[in-house]
Amino acid sequence: MFLAAGYATRLYPLTKNFPKPLLEVAGKPILDWLIDDMTQTGLVDEYIVISNHKFAHIFKDWADSKKELSIVNCQLSILDDGSTSNENRLGAVKDIQFAIEQLQLDDDLLVMAGDNLLDFSLAEFIRYGKEKNATCVMRYYVEDETKLHKSGVADIDADGRILSFVEKPAQPRSHWCVPAFYYYTRKDSHLIQQAIDDGCGTDAPGSFISWLCQQTAVYAWEMPGKRYDIGNLESYEAVKRVFKQAQGQAAMEAFNGRN
Repeated sequence: MFLAAGYATRLYPLTKNFPKPLLEVAGKPILDWLIDDMTQTGLVDEYIVISNHKFAHIFKDWADSKKELSIVNCQLSILDDGSTSNENRLGAVKDIQFAIEQLQLDDDLLVMAGDNLLDFSLAEFIRYGKEKNATCVMRYYVEDETKLHKSGVADIDADGRILSFVEKPAQPRSHWCVPAFYYYTRKDSHLIQQAIDDGCGTDAPGSFISWLCQQTAVYAWEMPGKRYDIGNLESYEAVKRVFKQAQGQAAMEAFNGRN
């Protein structure tokens, strides 16, 4: 499930009339990088993109071009959450619940922001969640405390279980940042509406994790590589350079391997 209902105002003018998750990086849309990785693992049987009303038709046109997913028996659904501006957006947690209700989902869910890229596969993250048989998040270490104030931060025990989770903490309890990638068990995904009813924050997706880790075991898997958050024009140009360089290196290695 890709959270793609935002309006990406910090990337204007690129995203004024175009969704950020479909911006191209090294020759293909951001979402294609994530979907291509997951399709290769064989661990996912359905993809869901949650859009706002303004961009839903663009996502639907993009989805029509993804014919190769039918070859591997993967379904691709585009959901329009009905919002039309940054002011009346539902928020990530309500968008997830909206998708669960609309599609009557009853399965484990991999939920992620549609505007992040990784230099490693998500396959091991899913396997980690299955081994723990619990909802899981990813984590990476950040030394700079000023950056922790702008992120979700998890305090964990020696086994990786989350003791507490806070979005944008004034006083971080650890240096473990949590990006917007979540593995929800089927059982825990059914608790989202209860969390909303209990007053859980609904804008940031990590708010549900903050509530959930006080109800049941939630674990944090340490990332083996880097995550690239495309938040503004500068970070977008930077990630394009990184992925273009990586493609060039991969092509050179393939060439050398043939000769």
